[in-house]
Amino acid sequence: MTDPARHAAHTLLMGLGRRDFLRAVAAVGAGTGVVGTAAACSSGASGPPPSQSSAGAGFSVLQPGQGEPSGDHYLESTPDDVLWGYVPTVHATPSLRMPSGQTVTIDAVSHEGILEDQGRDPVGYFGAQGVAEAEVLEDAIAIAADYTRTPRNFDKDGPHVVTGPVFVEGAQPGDVLKIDILQAIPRVPYGVVSSRHGKGALARTADGGAPAGITLAEVMPPVGTDGRAGADPVRYGNVSTFTAVQDGHGVMPLGDASVRFPLRPFMGMMGVAYSQDTDLTAATANSIPPTVGGGNIDIRLLAEGATFYLPVFAEGALFYVGDPHMAMGDGEVALTAMEGSLRGTYRLTVCTPGSGDAPSVAYRYPFAETADAWVPIGLSDPDGSVGGQGSDLDVAMRRAVVNALDFLESDRGMDRATAYAYLSAAADFSVSQVVDRTVGVHGQVYKSHFPNP
Repeated sequence: MTDPARHAAHTLLMGLGRRDFLRAVAAVGAGTGVVGTAAACSSGASGPPPSQSSAGAGFSVLQPGQGEPSGDHYLESTPDDVLWGYVPTVHATPSLRMPSGQTVTIDAVSHEGILEDQGRDPVGYFGAQGVAEAEVLEDAIAIAADYTRTPRNFDKDGPHVVTGPVFVEGAQPGDVLKIDILQAIPRVPYGVVSSRHGKGALARTADGGAPAGITLAEVMPPVGTDGRAGADPVRYGNVSTFTAVQDGHGVMPLGDASVRFPLRPFMGMMGVAYSQDTDLTAATANSIPPTVGGGNIDIRLLAEGATFYLPVFAEGALFYVGDPHMAMGDGEVALTAMEGSLRGTYRLTVCTPGSGDAPSVAYRYPFAETADAWVPIGLSDPDGSVGGQGSDLDVAMRRAVVNALDFLESDRGMDRATAYAYLSAAADFSVSQVVDRTVGVHGQVYKSHFPNP
């Protein structure tokens, strides 16, 4: 957004109030629909937008306050309430309070399309891809223009827009917060997958070299396009691949044809307050690395119908979400998933020690389950983004296996040596992600193998 436009928006906001301002924005610039083709573009690329089609036909864009949120409570993402690049600490002021066992619907906003390397102007960024202004989310526009809670440093801060925290009555340190994922609904019919210099599975190292196992010529994005020496993120040479949604699939170009893959919406970030720092921008509160308190866990199994368990470290647990995904492959190798804003609904329930309401492992470490499997989790360095950050997948794998053994022995009554053999014979372990500084592994122990699961 240009300076005059930003000033005009600020003036309108101050005169109308935030909600009326957002409604006014929604009334401006009706368009013809989202693009029907997907296009890859560098941050500073220019050129005509792709041709438009009816890709968005029949898809209701979920602007804040629209539709019928199904939760007992509803939380929007406003510039004054979200954190951009950081997660709530144990000292955070709650955005919402609710009793244990009730449900909350949260409108989460994707960071893709509003970041500094994309111009911090979602109307302009998505408009260049053929998205009508009316199909750009009002809360994304407001956050990009008016977020001031913390200073933004693109090279230091996390990218994620984090909504919350929610105070759950009765939760105390030592408990577990049980998160039943009831809904994950796309708010827009498009998403973005981004690859940024210095990040991702094939990133150039900090000293300019190639990471172990590949050559400099195999780095992605290519070294010759790396413009980070300048101070303008728009000129960094980062690559964002706009991805339209058609008939429940993401669509990417393949010459004159296209590649289509099914959507599987889920929230990449679900967490409880963990950092003890009082500084909103402390390294331990950076939104990128997951911790024992969850956060940017990026496990694609945590979609509708799954349950996520987190140990509690603060009164009220202080639950938050962010990093909404429309689809992701295990590993998330390029850096991001198919990022796109979601409306999520969750039942939040406090589980106390000895109640039997949560797996025993969950009182000290994140744990999950789906309808078909128990999901033990391992992280390479679960204590936050502090010195000596570890990104060793072997460490994450070992922790996932140990947590699986602890679960099978303590909760299923299985002899530990037999459990170790069973895991080798019948369980599956997958790389969750390799791009969040702290890397992750998750397993699947299938319920159908056990009596009375």
